[in-house]
Amino acid sequence: MNQVAEPTSRHRLPGNKMRVTKDDPKGLYKLFHCDCMSWIDGQKENSVDAIVTDPPYAVQEYEISELDKLREGRGGIWRIPPSFDGAKRQALPRFSIINDDAAARQAFSNFFEAWGRKALRILKPGGHIIIASTQLLSDCLGRALRDAGFERRGELVRLVSTLRGGDRPKGAEKEFSGLSVTPRSGWEPWGIYRKPLSEKTVAQNLRKWGTGALRRPEDDTPFVDVVSIGRTPKDERILAGHPSQKPLELMEILVRAAVPNPKGLLVEPFLGSGVTVAAAEYLGIRSIGIERDDVFYKAAVSSIPKLVAYLRKRSTKKMG
Repeated sequence: MNQVAEPTSRHRLPGNKMRVTKDDPKGLYKLFHCDCMSWIDGQKENSVDAIVTDPPYAVQEYEISELDKLREGRGGIWRIPPSFDGAKRQALPRFSIINDDAAARQAFSNFFEAWGRKALRILKPGGHIIIASTQLLSDCLGRALRDAGFERRGELVRLVSTLRGGDRPKGAEKEFSGLSVTPRSGWEPWGIYRKPLSEKTVAQNLRKWGTGALRRPEDDTPFVDVVSIGRTPKDERILAGHPSQKPLELMEILVRAAVPNPKGLLVEPFLGSGVTVAAAEYLGIRSIGIERDDVFYKAAVSSIPKLVAYLRKRSTKKMG
């Protein structure tokens, strides 16, 4: 079964072992610097309430060799757009590379099915995974997680205008000026999956495990599957600086929904910028973040307290 390539020695942890981490003595989170597969293998069965994650969409773009190219400005699978009006635009992965390559799609499916089987073991019955994807790959991701044993419970659509898609045929832009190769993207999919209940009803499962349903934002307001949240604000990107950083507003919504029991445990196995853990900390939910890349891990250790402070300051302003 194909999996993500091993890190190079420059990025590998000492002795290639899991390295703990960073605990916030004043907070509720713990960070682990290791591969999430290894971390999951060391956890007890039925010990996690929910997983909310923005994973490597295509696996390949977060291999160490591709991250090196990104950081050196060489691109690789990452498309590094030119500056526009003096503003440097964010690099984006070329997801079409994976979508158009049968072997790459199979590697993607293999990885997420293997990851899903591991996640299924540590999640409590009724525990949810809320996971980001793309329009080109959400079908493959959904099939992999279903094959791993999860129930598909729907999909959250984030309405957001991006620069992906809508391009004319490459090298023949003038000849085919009235055509687009793919639609210009105006939304982002987040799959919602649940570990099967162990009890006969959701109510019974909630009483036993504290899982099985999605928390409402307010008692009289149901959780909805369409949200309009634009690009990550500049001030948030400055605090974390990850190439695929999600808005804190979005992560607050997802984290709150995924953990119905306020005393539950949330896991983000692909920590990245740390926004998921920051949102959980702000909401008073225990969380664990896992990141294998040395650069991203160190950045998250630094950025999470800043992001939490940003959220608290923003909340104070709203109340004022």
